[in-house]
Amino acid sequence: MKFSYVNHTQIHFGQGQIQAIADAIPATSKVLVIYGGGSIKRNGVYDQVVETLSQHQWTEFSGVEPNPTKETMDKAIAIIKEQGIDFILAVGGGSVIDGSKFAAAAAKYDGDSWDIMTGKHQVTEALPLGCVLTLPATGSESNSGAVVTKAETHDKLPFLSPAVQPQFAVLDPDVMKTLPERQLVNGIVDAWVHICEQYLTSPAGAMVQDGYAEALLKNLRVLAGQFDQRDNDQWRANLMWTANQALNGLIGAGVAQDWATHMIGHELTALYGVDHARSLAIVQPSLLRNQMKYKQAKLEQLGRNVFGLSGDDVAEQTIVEMELFYHSLQVATQLTEHQTDKASAIDAIIAQLESHGMLELGENQAITLKESREILEMAVAD
Repeated sequence: MKFSYVNHTQIHFGQGQIQAIADAIPATSKVLVIYGGGSIKRNGVYDQVVETLSQHQWTEFSGVEPNPTKETMDKAIAIIKEQGIDFILAVGGGSVIDGSKFAAAAAKYDGDSWDIMTGKHQVTEALPLGCVLTLPATGSESNSGAVVTKAETHDKLPFLSPAVQPQFAVLDPDVMKTLPERQLVNGIVDAWVHICEQYLTSPAGAMVQDGYAEALLKNLRVLAGQFDQRDNDQWRANLMWTANQALNGLIGAGVAQDWATHMIGHELTALYGVDHARSLAIVQPSLLRNQMKYKQAKLEQLGRNVFGLSGDDVAEQTIVEMELFYHSLQVATQLTEHQTDKASAIDAIIAQLESHGMLELGENQAITLKESREILEMAVAD
């Protein structure tokens, strides 16, 4: 329990809050609006943003993928540098926001943008950015992290820098009305695993962090159980706020954090195109079983306080309940996208982990390539 915590992102939450952009971005700024595949033009969000920016000078960049690539974002970076852009507005989900963070950082760097992801360039400055969240899942709208893929080499890596923390975030649950069911499911799963990465480590007596994490997990269980009510304003608002709180830094302050599920899951996405959230559901149960000697106490705590379990072998029961939770949302807990060649799939994933220096993962650095292989043996379907 020793930490420094600040979250300086101003949240504008609720219906109609997109209009807050007008005052949140300086009138003198030259703005680049970055978005994805165009869904914001079909659901009315684009028109709201355009209206709100009527007094600003702005241009736009579209086409950011569900897993943002260096190759795509380099095109946005070129626009930023050529046109003297000095503020970025990301309109989309976590991928658009992550890509925008990458662009904001690279705009202040003259070298290869990928140097940011490999650590060759340490990000200490970036263009200011704000965001309009359209898909609740990653929490990227109010944290300092981003994940970007290099399509050429199937490398998917994260970076962190306070310099890319959004100045503001608009969270209007109405923008979720037209989201496909699959994306809502992914949001629930992604938020769930984010919480677990900060909670399922070792007991630290952190009553606030543990209690808040458990409350958020309970929320997600309820929202999953009420998935048929997803057209309800209250359901949408609660998912959007829960997903934000899952990764805004608070529940991870002063406690051990894991993130091994994410590091292994990133390779499944990069190699086989598995949705990010679904890669996590594939890896997590096997990883927890593999690391039971470290995870048992917190698994038992989660089982008792979130699932209401009691009796013997609560830790294993808890993992089973988590698998059932995923299955209730029709989310698989084994990899099937590898075209049935299990041995080759595992070798490919291990090779990527090794090339990315992911040699000692987890809060105890206890997941070496040997343990990663054991986890994948369980997680990859025959």
